[in-house]
Amino acid sequence: MEAIRTTDLTKYYGKSRGITELNLTVKEREFFGFMGPNGAGKSTTIRTLTGLIFPTSGSARIFGKDIRKSRETILENIGYLPSEAVFYPGMKVKDVLKLSAQMRRKNCSKKAEELCERLQLDLSRKVDELSFGNRKKTAIVCALQSSPKLLILDEPTGGLDPLIQREFFDILKEQNRKGATIFLSSHVLSEIQRHCSRAAIIREGRIIACGEVSALSKTNARRVTVHGSVSLKGLDGIRNLTEGEGFVNFLYNGGMDLLLQRLAAGHVTDLAVSEPDLEEIFLHYYEKDGDKI
Repeated sequence: MEAIRTTDLTKYYGKSRGITELNLTVKEREFFGFMGPNGAGKSTTIRTLTGLIFPTSGSARIFGKDIRKSRETILENIGYLPSEAVFYPGMKVKDVLKLSAQMRRKNCSKKAEELCERLQLDLSRKVDELSFGNRKKTAIVCALQSSPKLLILDEPTGGLDPLIQREFFDILKEQNRKGATIFLSSHVLSEIQRHCSRAAIIREGRIIACGEVSALSKTNARRVTVHGSVSLKGLDGIRNLTEGEGFVNFLYNGGMDLLLQRLAAGHVTDLAVSEPDLEEIFLHYYEKDGDKI
């Protein structure tokens, strides 16, 4: 079964664009990444999927159910983590977690205690006194404590230190192995590359690429670093050139024989050729006028 399916999903805020004709499918039990910079439409997509806002046109289904017609039933199976967590003032962490569980009509106390221990979250603290990172931890526990079938996470690691981030992803992997579908929205590309099997890239409200993370990472381009003295003027296929004292670094997707001829005509003391990382490839997708690598 598909955990998420959108068909021409569109949301406008008056005349302002939110998302446009979004077609997206996430399979059940997938660990799926949703990539894009701020303002690309990630949060609008998520708020539409969770029923917080209604689409202008198009449709979306969660586990086969229409988000408009079956909103309450859908929300029973979703754990949602917003990018910014806001709580009622004066409440303690344990009260927030209890209220969240009661809204789902579940007793999640045992799971909540386990998650708080792993994330180093003090249940007795008042939410007003919490740092941004600890508010994020509280929201994480709210989203995960009921062991939902679908986790929708909007920029989940902001404010978390590296050790807690690692523990958080360990928890997500455990949930995923138990059958949960993970929908991870992030602009931290290393998170997507490390943890997701498939991903979609959104730009200006539209999906511009979607597929296996390994396939999205494949490219004919190579990252080249040359130490020495060479002339690259007029050589086609060079992008993102940076120059330092005694070296040049660039992406290259031209003919390798032409590059080697040019290097042989100069003085090379060291040469490194490697595949570009996902971040470089991702940034390429955002070059409006550039040819695809």
